[in-house]
Amino acid sequence: MPLIALHARNPLEDGRQSARALRIRRGVQLLLSELGAAHLPELTLANGRRADIIALLRDGSIWIVEIKSSIEDMRSDGKWPDYRDFCDRLFFATLDDVPGEIFPDDCGFIRADTHGAAMLRDAPEHRLAAARRKAVTQRIAQSAAQRLYAAELAGIDLPE
Repeated sequence: MPLIALHARNPLEDGRQSARALRIRRGVQLLLSELGAAHLPELTLANGRRADIIALLRDGSIWIVEIKSSIEDMRSDGKWPDYRDFCDRLFFATLDDVPGEIFPDDCGFIRADTHGAAMLRDAPEHRLAAARRKAVTQRIAQSAAQRLYAAELAGIDLPE
């Protein structure tokens, strides 16, 4: 049984995520798990932006994956460069019916669906400064611990 199920009461689904975006997210999370990465969806960064998925890899590197479910979603997003200051590598992920040409060449590119994902273009590395890396890593750890605690509380029936 998953700790957090994908249903209407899920605190990580606040209504901003379309069914298409959730399919992409699931596939990307499967890929990241295969790579041995710890990952969280919907993490608010220090600048107030919310990363769709942030991942901490075994080597300590930090990746952000921005999900774009349509051409319009990509074209209307002018804030994506704000994520670069919080990761070593920045990726875009989308479904098969969204043309890859609309995504910037200086970011990684992932094709995903509910069953998995494939990294079609690796992202160039822009190493974070040590202080920023520590701050982002702490934010990931604190958020993960708080979410685990909330999931445990939601699933525990305490005796009267």
